Amino acid sequence: MAEGLGRTVLHRSRFARIWGLGNRSNPVAQTPCLISALNDPKELEEIAPFRSSQTRTIPAKLKIDTPHCLTPPNFDVPGPVFEASIGHVLPPSLDEANAGESADTGSVLPLSWQRLHHDPSLLADDLKPHIVVLVDAVQLAAQSGKLVKAIAVIKNRFPGALLWTPGLGGPDNAAVLAWFGVDIFDFSRSGFAVASEHLLTAFGPRAPLEGEECSPLVAVNHYDQSLRTVRSAIASGTLRTLAEQQSLNSPKLVEHMRFFDKLLKESSNVMRIHPLGVNRIDYLSTTSHQDSSVEQWVDFISNEYQVPEKLDNVLVLLPCSARKPYRLSKSHRKFIQALGTNACHEVMVTSPLGLVPRDLEDVWPAAFYDIPVTGDWSLDEVHRIQSMITNLVARHNYKAIINHSGMDLQIDDVDVTDTRQGESSGSRTALQRLTEAVQVAKEGHQIHRRKGEKVNLDRFRSISRYLHKSDDWLDDCRIRGKPPRWKIERDGKQIALWSFERAGFSFSKDAVKYLDACSALPRVHLVDGVKWKGDLHYGIVKSFDPGILMGQDLIVMQNDAAVGLARSIAPGWEWAGTPGRLAKLHQRI
Repeated sequence: MAEGLGRTVLHRSRFARIWGLGNRSNPVAQTPCLISALNDPKELEEIAPFRSSQTRTIPAKLKIDTPHCLTPPNFDVPGPVFEASIGHVLPPSLDEANAGESADTGSVLPLSWQRLHHDPSLLADDLKPHIVVLVDAVQLAAQSGKLVKAIAVIKNRFPGALLWTPGLGGPDNAAVLAWFGVDIFDFSRSGFAVASEHLLTAFGPRAPLEGEECSPLVAVNHYDQSLRTVRSAIASGTLRTLAEQQSLNSPKLVEHMRFFDKLLKESSNVMRIHPLGVNRIDYLSTTSHQDSSVEQWVDFISNEYQVPEKLDNVLVLLPCSARKPYRLSKSHRKFIQALGTNACHEVMVTSPLGLVPRDLEDVWPAAFYDIPVTGDWSLDEVHRIQSMITNLVARHNYKAIINHSGMDLQIDDVDVTDTRQGESSGSRTALQRLTEAVQVAKEGHQIHRRKGEKVNLDRFRSISRYLHKSDDWLDDCRIRGKPPRWKIERDGKQIALWSFERAGFSFSKDAVKYLDACSALPRVHLVDGVKWKGDLHYGIVKSFDPGILMGQDLIVMQNDAAVGLARSIAPGWEWAGTPGRLAKLHQRI
């Protein structure tokens, strides 16, 4: 039986991971990390948790070992040691060809673009490699879109494996590659740079300054600091920003980032739930406006969002604010006062999210984003907002639109009243026009003020449709308590509490039967006969919904009966083979 590699996920950021290596209670090293080769500097060997060597035979054989004790369960001797034949590797352009002799399949899994297309053994259910080596990563990086496609396939097929892209990584692209999902980096590019009397830094290659040493030791220090910065960014949820900054080191990195954004846009909804440990998402560049969190929000508002019942009469478009949620800002307190009623449907116009309805201003990412503000709109931003408003109006029955956003909008078949007329949103005359427009709408369309509890219930129904794609569990519910911790009760019992910190609901045991009846949450089925005592892990899970989001509440099933709730700490694509905890016990019946 092959030796194992003790590892557990410490932090997650989309495809990026910080893996703890060794005993999960006391890891001896973390990824993203370095792997040393035979001729690498001694200083790198001292900080690299893995070592590699390769024979000169045809086909070549790869050996990976470690000076650390990483083999479970005792972690008392150095190891493990992995060996694998790399096989014949054809250029990625020959993806229709079959190389004949394939690479080995085991704890170390060498893969190539050609093998991903032709080797059926990769589909075996019992194939659980510890380390995947993308042996033609350098060649794939030179061809449009192939690198990120290969990495995405590998991460989804082998979520529990560490990924190494030999010859590709360096301190100048570590953040970008980690953002894609690469875990292991080698010294080859830094070594070539030193040989040509250059230093490879986090900002790209450069000649040494006067009096600056150009040595392997200095190069190792640059690499080490770059990986430390990447690990910090993964833990704090800021890796996207760091990767964007680093992508400007070369046009090719920008290209890779754009292809990766396209892949994420086509994937499952990975950002509806507030990411664990992340306080804010920054959209600081035009590139960040293509992030999947933006694309998925725009798609939801444009095609799925439902206005609260009987509220699609008068649409009021308002500008956003720096403070989130918007209603807590000084400007929006003025707007709410000027409106004088909650019978209108208030929607904020903002970038890059486009539109944020008042009833969804508390969810991720609407309540947790930040952007630089100049007062100018790009053509892309204008087109996005215009398209979203057009779709929103087409799917509902608005009779009038009051535009206080300041943006010139053209809406067919609906009367639009511009209350700004070139003035600032908070000016006395603009606010007066807003008040007058609402009064005209109230008289002309017979709209009526909602009770406070109805406003809260409408808001939570909208949030539930966004987070859980169903609001049926809220039937016959009452909203009690005080902001921000609203209590949701049914038949006199509390079934949920609004948790503003995580922008979601915290469900009680009494909620399980209602959530189960309306299929509001993804389901996880446990192995029959297993006594569920604590957190969920791969060994006790029989089946699961592949669309699970990180941070999402789950209904835990056993023997076709709901036995409790858990909260996922890993997205669904990881559940097929990632070691360690996948979800935390939340409620058990």
